[in-house]
Amino acid sequence: MRLKEIKNCACLGTGTIGASFATNFALKGLHVNLYSPIAESVEQAKKDIADNLSHLVRKNVITAAVAEKAQQACYFTGDIKEAVSDVQFIQECGPETNELKQEIIAEVEKYVAADTIIASSTSGLLISEIAKYAKHPERIVGGHPFNPPHLVPLVEVCKGEKTSPEVVQRAYDFYKKLGKVPVIVKKEVSGFIANRLQTALYREVQDLVCRGVCSVEDVDKALTFGPGIRWGIMGANMIFHLGSPNGIKALSKALKVSSDMKLKDIADWKESPADWPDIAQAGVEAAMANYPKEIGTTVEEIKKFRDDMLVEMLKLHRLL
Repeated sequence: MRLKEIKNCACLGTGTIGASFATNFALKGLHVNLYSPIAESVEQAKKDIADNLSHLVRKNVITAAVAEKAQQACYFTGDIKEAVSDVQFIQECGPETNELKQEIIAEVEKYVAADTIIASSTSGLLISEIAKYAKHPERIVGGHPFNPPHLVPLVEVCKGEKTSPEVVQRAYDFYKKLGKVPVIVKKEVSGFIANRLQTALYREVQDLVCRGVCSVEDVDKALTFGPGIRWGIMGANMIFHLGSPNGIKALSKALKVSSDMKLKDIADWKESPADWPDIAQAGVEAAMANYPKEIGTTVEEIKKFRDDMLVEMLKLHRLL
């Protein structure tokens, strides 16, 4: 299929992900149509985008003039036909069920050209299932972001059984042009790459707390100020490679005995503990109460601190 240059795009779904993606698109000079059938959601998206842009102005990432131009590049509508007509790229950010995403695609395909790319923000559903009833499954691809998408660079580009290789590459190039750091998931797997890594790690987080090894607060501290602070610089393989003068191969051999000991004791259960939600809630509330004033003790204060830190890290990575 021959693909057009992407100048106009649409975000279907105006929740946190849709509004954040739209912020990114608009800042890169694209016209963005944002669609939701719920009027309150549309109004909230307008506020979220304005807040996203104001934050970047305060952090000296963009000027007020750039923010205003980006705001003007966003068009809000409750009419899906109006949202997708004459766009070359659609970021689907609907509810996380195959059935609803299939319904959205069926409706969208009534109004778009055959070469309009549809990228789903799904965090773990298989693209083959999402595209199962599509007229043009070859143009449907996964474009899974990490929250908030206008700051966190990662986008996982995932193919389905019928996704065209050309569409995968075009989506990859599109996200890269937006300043993202895209990766290609070459084989369909539930949860893609990053969420599987998070799930494996979080199982051990839960297990350590439930076994009484440490508190919720201390397991987060251990992660943040140990491996996490290094992972914000580079990935696990490169970290290990730098850990030995002879590289990762030598380090892996040297640590095999202790690594195997940990693997024998590490959690391998397949269902989360039933009481974990209560344990986690109490734990994070206790941790929040102990945060220093520069972080804050409310959800809004902590989100602001998170986003401020993300901006500073992205500046160090030269991604802002």
